[in-house]
Amino acid sequence: MDRGISVARRTIIGTGIAALAGGALLPGLGLAGALRGTGDMGVVVERATGSVLIVDQSERAAIGRVEGLGDLSHASVVFSPDERFAYVFGRDGGLTKVDILTQGIAGRVMQAGNSIGGAISDDGTLVAVSNYEPGGVRVFDAATLEMVADIPAEWAGGLSKTIGLVDAPGRRFVFTLWDAGETWIADFSGGNTPEITKIAGIGDHPYDALITADGRHYIAGLFGEDGLTALDLWQSAPVPRRILAGYGRGEEKLPVYKMPHLEGWALAGDRFVLPAVGHHEVLWVDARSLEEVGRTAVHGQPVFAVARPDGRQVWVNFAHPLNDTVQVLDTLSGEVLKTLKPGPAVLHMEFTPRGNEVWVSVRDAGRIDVYDTHSFAKLAEIPAQSPSGIFFTARAHRTGL
Repeated sequence: MDRGISVARRTIIGTGIAALAGGALLPGLGLAGALRGTGDMGVVVERATGSVLIVDQSERAAIGRVEGLGDLSHASVVFSPDERFAYVFGRDGGLTKVDILTQGIAGRVMQAGNSIGGAISDDGTLVAVSNYEPGGVRVFDAATLEMVADIPAEWAGGLSKTIGLVDAPGRRFVFTLWDAGETWIADFSGGNTPEITKIAGIGDHPYDALITADGRHYIAGLFGEDGLTALDLWQSAPVPRRILAGYGRGEEKLPVYKMPHLEGWALAGDRFVLPAVGHHEVLWVDARSLEEVGRTAVHGQPVFAVARPDGRQVWVNFAHPLNDTVQVLDTLSGEVLKTLKPGPAVLHMEFTPRGNEVWVSVRDAGRIDVYDTHSFAKLAEIPAQSPSGIFFTARAHRTGL
């Protein structure tokens, strides 16, 4: 009997080895039948078709497509800590969990009528979605997509749209109320019933926000007045601080065709570089004092200013009608190093983790271009359907479009 069990065990093991050698499809092996490391993969939002393209960085190729994700006209993506699942936030309120190894939908909920991005908690257990309609933030179990908390953004005028949702250290989410001019901190460190801290006096109609990489500063851009507002999240009771007076919507010199995303801020060395609203400029800001220290004239109204992971370069794209161009800035001098013309409607840029390559979505040409960041040579073109946001699992920053 023992000998029979041993023979059976050897048969099972041998069969498993043969299956692996033959490229059989087993959980985690992917549709190509080969082992893949998720850190080498990513997704590209195909905004017109409600799909995401699954891509492999090393192969510089698309390896699959997942459809049925709804309205992705302003979609953003975050990843699970194991880098297997992509959480896709659609404009129509859809939250979709995509398995990038099996190339399928692992879960999907229609959680609101109109949403504008999301975040995942630092421990990877909670996914939060920021909503225009109804106003507020809803929080879901990352494994099951069951809702664990509903946080209506109630203020004197009713329900406010929420913007600028980010995750902060300590199982916290931070977001801002467009209508109320407040920032709220939802602290889930004690469980799935959050403790809410409300901070008033943020400013007139904050339209977007960011959090610095160390989790310390939360900065909201203001649509209704000049300047931005910063909060120091290391303080037990953060106090709003106005910064960069003269930057913002209030007195733009040009029509604003597309408001820049504040996630388009880049930390390059000891300075931030950010798009200037309504100007053909980017601004350089001291990372410690948050004071402006310089400006660079650029091709058009910048949308994203993205730093190469080593901080040595900043790549900038532009709003319509000058959106066929990308410019590369030198971090030390602030000067334009290179001007590239990828094609019509450059919407997004994403660096590979070490920064040797940058992937550029060229929406109206229906492709992704891959460039060497040292020689600026084009290395590959990848067909895609109206591509916009590019998101790699192993990445130095997170932006949405």
